[in-house]
Amino acid sequence: MCLGIPGEVVAIRPDNPDIATVDVSGVRRAINIGLLDACPPRPGDWVLIHVGFALSLIDEAEAQAAMEFLTGIGRAYDDELAALRASSID
Repeated sequence: MCLGIPGEVVAIRPDNPDIATVDVSGVRRAINIGLLDACPPRPGDWVLIHVGFALSLIDEAEAQAAMEFLTGIGRAYDDELAALRASSID
């Protein structure tokens, strides 16, 4: 199962503004934010991530509610975090 998970934008790459570093439950990864070019996220913003792409901006309350739901479903979320830890975008 693939889930959309919330992550907080930590930094935008100056040499490639379509790539951002996000923090998802303590895991930091580079993701593509190019789909949000109409309203690009900035550090401190929250995004909904799916397979390495930010799909939408969300607010912190939405991110918290999503995290509570995801941690409640157990294994599927654990598997998604494991996949995130193992992935990378250069």
